Amino acid sequence: MSKRVLVALTALFVVVAFAGGAFLYDRYGKANVLAVNRATETLVRSHSPVIGPAQARVTIVEFFDPSCEACRAFYPIVKQIMAAYPAEVRLVLRYAPFHEGSDVAVAILEAAHLQNKFVPVLEALLANQPEWAIHGAPDLDKAWGSAGAAGLDVPSAKSLGSSPVFRRALEQDVADLKANNVRQTPTFFVNGKLLTDFGPQQLLDLVRSEVEQARKGT
Repeated sequence: MSKRVLVALTALFVVVAFAGGAFLYDRYGKANVLAVNRATETLVRSHSPVIGPAQARVTIVEFFDPSCEACRAFYPIVKQIMAAYPAEVRLVLRYAPFHEGSDVAVAILEAAHLQNKFVPVLEALLANQPEWAIHGAPDLDKAWGSAGAAGLDVPSAKSLGSSPVFRRALEQDVADLKANNVRQTPTFFVNGKLLTDFGPQQLLDLVRSEVEQARKGT
């Protein structure tokens, strides 16, 4: 990633974060600081959407909420980082449905995942987030409309939210939020290491460090 691109993306992050607020949500109360060597099974599950090479040696795990403004701001930053290391970095997305209505948005994304439409639907929801993710009064019909315009089979997708398979997957993600002491979105782990200093440059630095270590081990 060029310095110019990173500076521009950082500026975008700052504007969005201050306009909408990086969503800090302490649902679980105080907990001990996460150890770096926490077992990775609570970070990556078989149902988790993956963007990038499945066999990449560096894994970014992002706990995110589709309704979160800071998640929206960080998405292009993460894409730029992955573009800098196209064969070496993958992104695993974990759901953190903290906002009202986010469970429905997660159901939309999971349906898109099953229909092989995950990325276009994710990008449509994020692009149109200001229209549907109104805090305290989410307009989920608009979220469904954005997903349909991105190619989602909406009638088929609407049955997913009540399915036991989806509910179990969502319950697992929420349990993993607690296990990893995730209290804000987005929260990032890179190869199991928590990003403790939050920011675009800090995320890039951690990914770069893990890529360099992986290359040395080749």
